[in-house]
Order: sequence, then C-alpha cells, then structure tokens
Amino acid sequence: MSTSINTNIGAMMAQGALRTAGAQLDRASKMVQTGYRVADSMDDASTFSVAQGIRGNLQAFQSVQGSLANGMGLGAVTEEALTSISDLIGNIQAKVTQLADGSISANQRTIYTADFNAMTSQIANFISQANYNGINLLSAASVTRTFISDTSANTLSLTSQSAVRAAFTTFATSSVTSASSSTLALTSLNTFAQAVNVAMSNNASDARALRLHSNFINAQVDAIQTGLGAVVDADIGKASAEVQSRQVQRQLGVQSLSLANQQPSTLLGLFR
Repeated sequence: MSTSINTNIGAMMAQGALRTAGAQLDRASKMVQTGYRVADSMDDASTFSVAQGIRGNLQAFQSVQGSLANGMGLGAVTEEALTSISDLIGNIQAKVTQLADGSISANQRTIYTADFNAMTSQIANFISQANYNGINLLSAASVTRTFISDTSANTLSLTSQSAVRAAFTTFATSSVTSASSSTLALTSLNTFAQAVNVAMSNNASDARALRLHSNFINAQVDAIQTGLGAVVDADIGKASAEVQSRQVQRQLGVQSLSLANQQPSTLLGLFR
C-alpha cells in the first residue's frame, strides 16, 4: 500500500470500525438499560407498531379485568349477606315456634319477643349493609347490574335480589303477641326463607359465571403478555455479554486509530 500524507486509508478504516463498534455498543447498552430488544420505532418500526397494538389490547383487557373484579366483589358481599340472613332465619324460626306455644307465660313471651325483635333487626342490618361500591342488590330499589366481559363490550350480569327485601318487609310486620299471631308469623317467615334461598341460588350462579370468566380473561392476559415479551423483550444476559464485547472492540478501535494516525509521521524519517 502506498503511503500518503493527504489520505490516511488506515485511519479511515479504523474510524469506520470505531463508529460501527460504538453504534453496536449503544444498541446493546440500550437493551440492558430498557430491558427491550425493541424499545421504540428506531429499533424496528414494524415490530414496534405491532407491539403497540398488543399493548393497546392489554389496556382494554385491564378494563375488563377491573369490571369483572367489581362484579365478583359485589357478588361476594351479596352472598355473605344472604348466607348470614339464612343462618339467622333458623334461629328466628325456633323463636317464633316457641312464641306459637300457647302454654308459655307472659313473662316468657316478653323475653322471647325481645329476642325475636333483636334478630329481626339484625336481618334488617344485614340487608341494608350489603353494599359494595355503593351498590346493594338486596335493596328495594336495586336493579340488575352488568359488567364488561370482553373487549367487544359484551356483558355478564348480577341479578337484583330485591325480592328478599320485599319478603322481609312483609315478615317484619308480623305480630308475635299471641300464639295464634305467631303461627301466622311462621307462614310469613317461611315465605321469606324461600325468597332468601332463591336469591342465594341466583346470586351464586351469577357470581360463579363472573369468577370463571375472570379466570379465563386473566389467563388470556397472561398469554398476551408472554407473546408481547417474545416480540420486544431483550435477552439481558446476551445483551450484557455483547456490551462487554463491544467495549473491547471500541478500545481496540481507538488503539488502531492511534496507530494509523502515527503512520504519516514515519515519512519524516525520509528527510533526516
């Protein structure tokens, strides 16, 4: 190769190698810093566009997950209230049966009546406090609630159980001041108990549908996130190794450029 003071081919080659090593080092460092193989459109425009579309779908699924979670919360609160009411109905039935006994004394009737009133008030509390996020499916004014079940805005529902409140209101007006009125109260109590049983069955069915669909959506989201990771995530171990390799290449490029820049100075020896 001829030697020239105007064109230092060796230095030009060293500069090119140094630029390449620097660009590759920057890319590897970016992968380590961000954790992404494709962090933006500059890395890979088409892949980044696909990834953004997937991320948009994930955001929509997160809204679905939130709606289903609200539904499951409301269903669980309603189920707990109905179960507590059902448990207490058995105790009330025993107490009203005692009050239907014409042989008890006035003092016993007073004691039993006080107990009956306390348990009836407790059921009223269960109904009024069966709230989740400001919604009570047992209230007289309740309506069926719907929840988003997929990204196409299809829905699943929790049915209003206002019949429980209506049946309780009727039962709560029952008199237990005598054996005969207590017998009538038992009939009203049985009607109330049937309404509670129907409500428990309906609510459990609706809540189970929400829970099963929520599990399905969660599995779908996990699968989508796994797919997204395969598209854009970096292999951090591989990227870290590449960073070290490119750092060595850049150091060698600097040394090579230094040697190439020294080459023209050898021409001075021809004039000594």
